[in-house]
Amino acid sequence: MSSETEKKVMPKYIKFLFGGTAGMAATCFVQPLDLVKSRMQMSGLKGGQKEYPTSFHALKSIIKKEGILALYTGLSAGLFRQATYTTTRLGIYSMTFEYFTKGTETPGFFMKAGLGMFAGICGAFVGTPAEVALIRMTLDGRLPLAERRNYKHIGDALVRITREEGVLTLWRGAIPTMGRAMAVNTAQLASYSQAKEVLIESGYFTQGILLHFCASMFSGLVTTAASMPLDMAKTRIQNMKTIDGKPEYKGTVDVLGKVMKQEGIFALWKGFTPYYARLGPHTVLTFIFLEQLNSFYYRYVLGQDAPVSM
Repeated sequence: MSSETEKKVMPKYIKFLFGGTAGMAATCFVQPLDLVKSRMQMSGLKGGQKEYPTSFHALKSIIKKEGILALYTGLSAGLFRQATYTTTRLGIYSMTFEYFTKGTETPGFFMKAGLGMFAGICGAFVGTPAEVALIRMTLDGRLPLAERRNYKHIGDALVRITREEGVLTLWRGAIPTMGRAMAVNTAQLASYSQAKEVLIESGYFTQGILLHFCASMFSGLVTTAASMPLDMAKTRIQNMKTIDGKPEYKGTVDVLGKVMKQEGIFALWKGFTPYYARLGPHTVLTFIFLEQLNSFYYRYVLGQDAPVSM
């Protein structure tokens, strides 16, 4: 292999493209779980009465009342969210990870956490409009007919939100969204990278799908526990309505305080099962798709083995 070939690297735009593609592919599998998670997080708001005792009850109720296809409500928004949020965060993380990798020496755990945090903030800001539309579309079915927004698709949602509520509404909940993204990406990207290294050093794993799967499942569990309270705050803020000129919540701290006071501290992890059932497989599928796309590009386009990644 010539020195010229050895110096070939993946273009930056390909890193962004592969990141978004991996996230969108994973979303096609887990969208129903995302919908159930959102419904669970909004339950129990009326007189302290739980709308869905368990995730299974939520799933059963949605299918019974709205039909099985309702599980894919908001899919266009979910895909657009991945096209914006995941494209940005994984692209930036891959670029910065590569920049701070010196030969075979990869960044340490705290550096990975910092890179993940930075990538998460950037991705969350870009992806907040899609997040707002997704939350509203997945929760629309639980509202009375007269109160439903009935967005047809992501384009209709973005246009109507801008026209009816102002363009800044597209970034409603941006701060808790960015806070959640910091927690998610710091936990997810750093724990995934660290888990891969530990598993390889154990001598029982080599580069391949099994390694990516095990590292992803561990990463998904850590990420779920770390990010759920912020995800709940984000969900409720983005779905709230303004009554008599006053918003239901003042901010993230207000949401968390009211939830703990009215529903108990463990309510912050309400919907843990569907959240992990969604985030775990989504993490697994996203990283597996991403690793395979990277490997394919290096092998068949650049004609060389893929370097150390993520």
